[in-house]
Amino acid sequence: MSAGAPHGAGGRGPEGGGGLRASLSGLTTRGRSFLAAGIAAGLCAYVLGQSELLRVGLLLAVLPLLCVLALHRTRHRVSGTRRLTPMRVPAGSEARVQLRLDNTSRMPTGLLMLQDRVPYVLGPRPRFVLDRVEPGGRREVSYRVRSDLRGRYPLGPLQLRLTDPFGLVELTRSFSAYDTLTVIPRTEALPLVRFTGESSGYGDGSRRSLALAGEDDVIPRGYRRGDDLRRVHWRSTARYGELMVRREEQPQRSRATVLLDTRRLAYEGAGPDSAFEWAVSAAASTLVHLLEQGFSVRLLTDTGDCVPREGGGFTSGGQESAEAAGLMMDTLAVVGHSDGAGLSRACDAVRSNGAGSGFGGAGGDGLLIAFFGDLDTVQTGLAAKMCRRGGGAVAFVLDSADWSGRPQGLASVMAQGLPPLEERLAGLRDAGWTALAAPPGMPFGELWRQAGNAPIGTAGGSGSAGGWG
Repeated sequence: MSAGAPHGAGGRGPEGGGGLRASLSGLTTRGRSFLAAGIAAGLCAYVLGQSELLRVGLLLAVLPLLCVLALHRTRHRVSGTRRLTPMRVPAGSEARVQLRLDNTSRMPTGLLMLQDRVPYVLGPRPRFVLDRVEPGGRREVSYRVRSDLRGRYPLGPLQLRLTDPFGLVELTRSFSAYDTLTVIPRTEALPLVRFTGESSGYGDGSRRSLALAGEDDVIPRGYRRGDDLRRVHWRSTARYGELMVRREEQPQRSRATVLLDTRRLAYEGAGPDSAFEWAVSAAASTLVHLLEQGFSVRLLTDTGDCVPREGGGFTSGGQESAEAAGLMMDTLAVVGHSDGAGLSRACDAVRSNGAGSGFGGAGGDGLLIAFFGDLDTVQTGLAAKMCRRGGGAVAFVLDSADWSGRPQGLASVMAQGLPPLEERLAGLRDAGWTALAAPPGMPFGELWRQAGNAPIGTAGGSGSAGGWG
């Protein structure tokens, strides 16, 4: 919950000052009409010598000014808060925004109009009319927001509009606080499969990293209150002269890297149904699925940026893993096209063995799941270098000609400077990738199942799918 600064009806908010000149600018069309009619009546009375008309003119002119003065001197102390539930929602889902207004002064308020600022993609701007709020009273209203486009959207600041009983003056006061709604990509549940050459999230495997300190080694540590005496290491106790115990066995976690190609020239089109949005959504589904299966995961882009950055680039498990998962989803919520032309930085990050980066070679130290856009001959070669022997590597390749509806003849493809799609897939398979084309309209869950059933270095075939662990 975030609290708005308590600007009163006559206070000074960040938007809309509390000076008398600002109050005069709050005259409504009715108020300005009254003032103009009063002045016109006064001039006519002076010219015609009609004292009765002068009284009418004075009444019409003075009434709006009195309302301005009364509303300006009114010192309501009102505080507002906003509660957003939840603060992170998938695209296409709704979030509930609850507004609470508290009258902290000793005077009742008049008619209040409450308005919250929201971006147009979240829907119409919500407006509420609140009747008299007693001293110490509270009013609560709520509305819902929804977006089909991922991103981060500010909500607020909250605006309070005050009016007089005649509707001649309307003043706006703004609170200072705002909240941010994060719309993450849509995700779908993926079937349990085991890719050829890769182990499960937990259990026995040839290449894995530990979730915490390491394997059950014999390096002892000092005795701590509550340690099991059966784990006392007597040889080390005699050597160091203090009670030493063996370290407890730590769970093992396999590593997985999710690589997302964000190059602008690799995709065509925009909008929720574009190829790039499909790739972002599929990457998010993969991250969620791998985390649920106990993998230590990182998100990598073609620019070489890695999330999370700490802990060697991979999630470490426990509360830190949950925070890293939220960070990766927040990153995918705002990720856009990069201006890079190649995959060289991503290739260096994947092939790095940890010198200075601590990444660990994903191709040889875990599972590598990649989502590529259009690949020319050079980029296909770079992608092929990312795959190492002994590690599972799966590539989903999106073809712009297929997603944009252009004819996919050989001449059309070559005119774009790209080899045919099957040639790109064959280059990846020859390097050891399990490469599949991702056509429009194909559910990602079905492609995921096909990748799990395909032998290494192919795009299909008869293979037995197994559960993760």
